[in-house]
Amino acid sequence: MTGPNDFITEYDLHLLSEGTHYRCWEKLGAHIVETDKGKGTFFALWAPNARNVAVIGDFNDWDGSANPLRRINKSGYWQGFIPGVGKGALYKFDILSKLNGYQTQKTDPYGFYCEIRPATASVVWDLSGYQWHDREWLESRRHRRSHEAAVSIYEVHLGSWMRSEDGGWLNYRDIAARLAEYVCHMGFTHVELLPVNEHPFDGSWGYQAIGYFAPTSRFGTPQDFMYMVDTLHQQGIGVILDWVPAHFPRDAHGLGFFDGTHLFEHADPRQGEQMDWGTFIFNYGRLEVAEFLLSNALFWLEVYHIDGLRVDAVASMLYLDYSRREGEWIPNRFGGRENLEAIDFLKKFNELVYREHPDVITCAEESTSYPMVSRPTYLGGLGFGFKWNMGWMHDTLEYMRNDPLYRSFNHHRLTFSLQYAFHENFILPVSHDEVVHGKGSMIGKMPGDEWRKFANLRLLYGYMFTHPGKKLLFMGCEIGQWSEWDHDAGIEWPLLRYPFHQGMQRWVRDLNTFLRGEPAMYELDADPAGFSWIDCNDSRQSVFSYIRRGKDPRNTLVCIGNFTPVPRHNYRLGVPEMGYWKEVLNSDAPLYGGSGQGNFGGKEATPLSVHGENQSLNITLPPLAILVFRLKNAS
Repeated sequence: MTGPNDFITEYDLHLLSEGTHYRCWEKLGAHIVETDKGKGTFFALWAPNARNVAVIGDFNDWDGSANPLRRINKSGYWQGFIPGVGKGALYKFDILSKLNGYQTQKTDPYGFYCEIRPATASVVWDLSGYQWHDREWLESRRHRRSHEAAVSIYEVHLGSWMRSEDGGWLNYRDIAARLAEYVCHMGFTHVELLPVNEHPFDGSWGYQAIGYFAPTSRFGTPQDFMYMVDTLHQQGIGVILDWVPAHFPRDAHGLGFFDGTHLFEHADPRQGEQMDWGTFIFNYGRLEVAEFLLSNALFWLEVYHIDGLRVDAVASMLYLDYSRREGEWIPNRFGGRENLEAIDFLKKFNELVYREHPDVITCAEESTSYPMVSRPTYLGGLGFGFKWNMGWMHDTLEYMRNDPLYRSFNHHRLTFSLQYAFHENFILPVSHDEVVHGKGSMIGKMPGDEWRKFANLRLLYGYMFTHPGKKLLFMGCEIGQWSEWDHDAGIEWPLLRYPFHQGMQRWVRDLNTFLRGEPAMYELDADPAGFSWIDCNDSRQSVFSYIRRGKDPRNTLVCIGNFTPVPRHNYRLGVPEMGYWKEVLNSDAPLYGGSGQGNFGGKEATPLSVHGENQSLNITLPPLAILVFRLKNAS
């Protein structure tokens, strides 16, 4: 039992002032405690430019004079204990600025739970009490090296993956069993959730967060969210969160102009405003702001057992002139365009996360050629574990949109990615960004009639899964959904009544199963030794052939894709060894909706030199299809 005034200690203040209190959620915000004055809630806030701070809520009729906080030792921190206030109480901070008389009511930056929008109050909540059952998962995670493991990520927006019968949202607990069962059935290794932080606007998909420490109340309580993560872990599925330290919304109850000053954001709009999204940019050079974000990263990993953080919009953080014209940005102290404070922050973020939790994943959505994003900081890198390969995604989709008649003139779009495939630890994304804002669905991007559209999409996924790099696929893309993604509706699951959609789903499931069972498909994703071309120059026929290898030389796969609707009979393919090469994948199989052309299960190599090899296969290449061969009895 403690006194009501000793919750934040001198040591806490020391760490907070130097920006190294990386678990400051344990002290700031609202905490239910037992004191010598009885049970109640301790409130604490950072507002250095406030004249007065008070807690208002449903327990004091939202009266700003009822429960004032006191400033701690002339610091920028305020605290106070309110007896009798417990779990479920609604509250805000009433702040009067000492600089300009500005008065506002703010949501708790460290609040664990919020009212459901459009209401904006924080909710006093206790995060203890949930009994986790994922110890086996967490123990196994420690022994798994993600760069050498099979990683296939299913990207999910919780509000639109599946809806209730009346069209409403499902609770985290309702989603848990259904999502775990489906992801297991489909063979994905991880789920990546679009931001679950509390956010006021559904249409932001969570990317404009208000409650950085609160899972959105749209789908239930914090314990309900814990249950969902726990359920996924018990089924052997990792959980990655989209995390957004790049910007935050301007809503009056949020972080902007917090204590009558630009506390969390830069004051100069040339540094502090993200024009594209109408949001504020964090002031990464301010110790307390960086501390807020760094502690938030640890919060999700430790309190909610999250397995990885994908950092959104990293390019907007790295460059001061991001999406700005001349004169709309301020150079750094050396006259350059790099945001030195943001770069330092990202390095600290990765160092902190991997120091405290070396078994998790950090990933950058970074769309430029900034060097060494996924290289260690001690080598001069940013320290991320992985980087999204945006170049691969853009080039591949641009190639696939072409009518096959014109693909021979765009052959380089598929070969170019292998010139830089091992510069970073890449994830190959087919994400939500590719199926919104008028871009159409994945199946809608494919040229031709219905049969050719599905054949093209199967070919694209087959190429993606056999290309070096980890995999990410957005929900709905695995069934060939016709409509582009709508965050206000569920996936078009009824389409699975139709054979083409069934075949597409079965193809993605089998690709995941094959990926997880073949070391050549994942062990050397980030190593040039894991890939070599057989023939990258057959542009006339739009055929690409290559080898994937694992650490064990016996784990070798030969892959070949025909990107035209013309079957290629008697096609000579050089292979690295004599023997019987079994056809282990064929996207043209009738099981997937294909025409059923292939090689009767495999081919025997003959001593005929081609493609620089002393032996070769005489094969049939089905139309718009990819084949994978493995040497029989090789493993």
